[in-house]
Amino acid sequence: MLAKNWMTKNVITLTPERSMMKASKLMKDKHISSLPIVDEGGRILGIVSDRDVKEASPSKATTLDMHELYYLLSEIKVGDIMTRKPVTIREDETVEKAAVLMLEGRFGSLPVVDEDGLVTGILTDTDVFNVLVDITGVRSGGMQVGLQIATSQGSLAPVLDCLQDNGARIMSVLTRNVEDTKDIKDVYIRFRDMDKPSLKKMQQEMESRFDVEYWVTDHVHPVV
Repeated sequence: MLAKNWMTKNVITLTPERSMMKASKLMKDKHISSLPIVDEGGRILGIVSDRDVKEASPSKATTLDMHELYYLLSEIKVGDIMTRKPVTIREDETVEKAAVLMLEGRFGSLPVVDEDGLVTGILTDTDVFNVLVDITGVRSGGMQVGLQIATSQGSLAPVLDCLQDNGARIMSVLTRNVEDTKDIKDVYIRFRDMDKPSLKKMQQEMESRFDVEYWVTDHVHPVV
């Protein structure tokens, strides 16, 4: 899964001489939490987050009057508060790598750049969530079975054959190695809803042949 296929394009950027007030208003109006800071040619220089703005803003307990406060805020430039040389990712690198970088660095977003350092997009934690939701197919509901199988070659084939023989229509298959010291891995398979007699028959067969951990039915309703 390449970053270029999942990133937010037409990313909003600012140059370092723009005011912190401008950055704050942009993030509020556009409902975003960070802004890449670029030079006149669009090359990445830094990044400013809503947390940076909050930390640079005067305390609510300030003794400054309103005019002094606005003057002070207008004088603070994004170049003064941005994180310089931010961690970035290339368009042809994976979303999985971006997720690791964001998790380990505790970033909420990651600028995407080309080989010349030009900002071409941004990946946010919301984008990463969308990847997980889309590749699993959970929006379409269905049932997920979780089981453990050996890590040896060909161990997944009998499981898939069993599902197919019982008429299951597979939506997604995800695997996770448990530990290097254990020769087993977790497998999560989502398939479309089935009629109850067919499902019960398949469940009985799978539980007799494989190490099944759970069955879960998902019905996702849109948040209104």
